[in-house]
Amino acid sequence: MKDLIQAQAGLLFAGVATFIMMGAGQSLYGPALPAFSRIFAVSLAEAGMLVSAHWVGCFFGVGFMFLKGAHVTPRHALAVMAVGAGIVALLANWPVTLAGAVIFGAGYGMSTAVFNPRVLRAFGTYGPSMLSMLNATFGVGAIAAPLIFVALGSDPGLSFGLTAAFAAAVWLAAGAAGRAPAAPAGETKAFRPHWPIMGFGAVAIGLEACLIGLGPTALIRAGVAEATAAELLSAFFVVFLLARVGLIFFAHRIAPFLLYTLAVLATALFALGAVFLSPAIFFVAIGAPAGMFFPGFYVTASGKMGEDLRVPPTIIAAGLVGGISGPLILAPLMERMGDLGFFQILAAVTLGLSAAALVSLRKMRV
Repeated sequence: MKDLIQAQAGLLFAGVATFIMMGAGQSLYGPALPAFSRIFAVSLAEAGMLVSAHWVGCFFGVGFMFLKGAHVTPRHALAVMAVGAGIVALLANWPVTLAGAVIFGAGYGMSTAVFNPRVLRAFGTYGPSMLSMLNATFGVGAIAAPLIFVALGSDPGLSFGLTAAFAAAVWLAAGAAGRAPAAPAGETKAFRPHWPIMGFGAVAIGLEACLIGLGPTALIRAGVAEATAAELLSAFFVVFLLARVGLIFFAHRIAPFLLYTLAVLATALFALGAVFLSPAIFFVAIGAPAGMFFPGFYVTASGKMGEDLRVPPTIIAAGLVGGISGPLILAPLMERMGDLGFFQILAAVTLGLSAAALVSLRKMRV
């Protein structure tokens, strides 16, 4: 394992730095929505369109990877993210800001499709554990960004400007790993979409997008102060990060879809805790199972769908369908429901998803 890490040091550095920046950028949307609402005189539901715009951009980026992924390098993805975050930081007007979120999301989606399959493939039998480690570093940026946002006086312009600068710095430091295109495919299984696992992934990633993007707003509706909601989002990501770090040690020992199933079931139980006991405490607790959604889904889907270069973008695109639609559906519903509407919906959806996953366990073996 030590030799593998040394051999892949460049790939790991570029991947870790990129995922830290991705976590920082994505986690800014949630605490910044009230500020964007005030700056552009739009409702909170309309401000929530920024979250969906980000995921629409991800979808475009992943679609580009499906067509041209063999020629895309990490530096290409980082450049797109830097430009997008820079446009958001300008705070020019509402349409331009939405466009910036789309561009930032496109680079985000490209980066996900660039690094995840490379790390999974490069580390062989340890691939699932290293994939968990890579995605765990996302939590480092996600923890820091809301705290920095509050320290900067809840200024979204400064916060996204720093994100753009960080992306540019990673672009400069990526070195040879940042310029390397995807390895050409050798002997691989045929490309075969597996619709059931993509459906499970779409719902889970949609829930993750809602937790990150709409969670702080849900907490504010439940009576939590804006600054405290941002701090609770950071605590959510601390737990999220700890869960993914833990996966490094056992992800290669547990069936990936069983991991997914247990994560969804735990989310349902914690969502019920948020409804009946404490939204703040149980929102933070949900960070643990939420951190396991993507690794369980991605590794299962990779095993089911083969090793064609089109597989990683297809898997990620399935998740993005949920990431785009989830906030669009949930934000208006929150407006019509009571103070705990977000957590009530979360509990209902995850209970149903848990039942479906338990029924599908045998069919999802890889």
